[in-house]
Amino acid sequence: MATFLSDDFLLNTETARRLYHSYAAKMPIIDYHCHVSPKEIYENKQFRNITEIWLGGDHYKWRLMRSHGIDERYITGDADDYEKFEKFAEALPYAIGNPMYTWCHLELKRYFGFEGVLSPKTCRTVWELCEKKLTSGKFGARDIIRMSGVTFIGTTDDPIDDLGYHKRIREDQSFSVTVAPSFRPDKALNIDKAGFGDYLRLLGETVGFAIVTVSDIKRALSLRMRYFADNGCRASDHGLDRMVYLDPETFDLDAILQKALLGTAVSEAEAEAFKTELLLYCAKEYASLGWVMQLHYNCMRNPNSTMMAKLGPDTGFDCIGPNASAYKVAKLLDRLYREDCLPKTVLYSLDASDNAFLDTVIGAFQGAGVRGKLQHGSAWWFNDNKQGMKEQMISLANLSILGNFVGMLTDSRSFLSYTRHEYFRRILCALIGEWVENGEYPNDEAMLFELVAGISYENAKRYFGL
Repeated sequence: MATFLSDDFLLNTETARRLYHSYAAKMPIIDYHCHVSPKEIYENKQFRNITEIWLGGDHYKWRLMRSHGIDERYITGDADDYEKFEKFAEALPYAIGNPMYTWCHLELKRYFGFEGVLSPKTCRTVWELCEKKLTSGKFGARDIIRMSGVTFIGTTDDPIDDLGYHKRIREDQSFSVTVAPSFRPDKALNIDKAGFGDYLRLLGETVGFAIVTVSDIKRALSLRMRYFADNGCRASDHGLDRMVYLDPETFDLDAILQKALLGTAVSEAEAEAFKTELLLYCAKEYASLGWVMQLHYNCMRNPNSTMMAKLGPDTGFDCIGPNASAYKVAKLLDRLYREDCLPKTVLYSLDASDNAFLDTVIGAFQGAGVRGKLQHGSAWWFNDNKQGMKEQMISLANLSILGNFVGMLTDSRSFLSYTRHEYFRRILCALIGEWVENGEYPNDEAMLFELVAGISYENAKRYFGL
């Protein structure tokens, strides 16, 4: 029987162990998509206790606690920090098979030196151990980033952000990690969502002119893209509830915009045509800037209307959305390819049944000069577990080229989430090791090193122009 979280956990062959310990474990980390705060990085935020750094905004953990029947008071409510941590420790032992169980114990082991298992019996011990380290003055956000071996962080930033903290980080010679903004224009596209008109007024104030036409939106976004580019941006990101493509030429887009600005609801078709026009425009601009375009889709946001009204968005009530996106993905890529303005693109679907489609559609639009110009992004959100990661990589290997994959990202708001890269790399090495030991791939040390180092680090470095 293997020991829990031993040095060789998940590494079930000799080849896997060699590849991980000799190569993958030693590679730096490029976290090209996450949601950590540049302000907290600049200020080297210090954390009071494990609840603040672990439970403060982690909807993965909140969902787990709710699934265990824990009252909301101990999740997002007014219970004190120790009570919240105690309740989480009560729920965690039941989460067998959930990646959260592994991630939590990896974080406790790697960052705090805790070799045991978190449970109600050990809760106080873990609390005190973590509190001692977190309040030592040597365990701030920057310290965690350094000790994790991170070289690049791509945050997620709204077009109206002044990027002030990014500038300060870049000017600070004491911190060598590159922290770059990523352009996330969702609010400018979401004509069918509350607050759209208010957002356009803020965007107009940012660029210095009123936004009353679709051309105004395009001009404003272009100005902000140039500003982001001047401040180190290398990528965009779009969070789409579902993929969009509806021929915008058949609609009066300015009339649709005026309806929205007057507070009149637009139809589903009008919203999709509007979003398509702006998504196409943005993609063309990204191509001219040499940016990577990331598209996340197939998420159903806030199906629990009661809790949405009570707690707001991004509190752990989203789910995998209905899937009718394949045709629209293909149409979008075809339009951009036909017009010779398809940027480097990473596609993420929250529905794992899209794996085979994504791995074949990217093959239809690859081009000379860039290895893996189109990417099937790492298993995302509800899929970033062992099974989900294996299925994504096996499908990519079967139908495309796994060796060009840009690898893992945290997609997290927590500074302790970098152990997800370790989890991913162990699964990667186990998969490659199995193929080698089965005689499905030669035991060619130089090529195996190139594959492992590439997927762990080097491919993302090249792809994002680092």
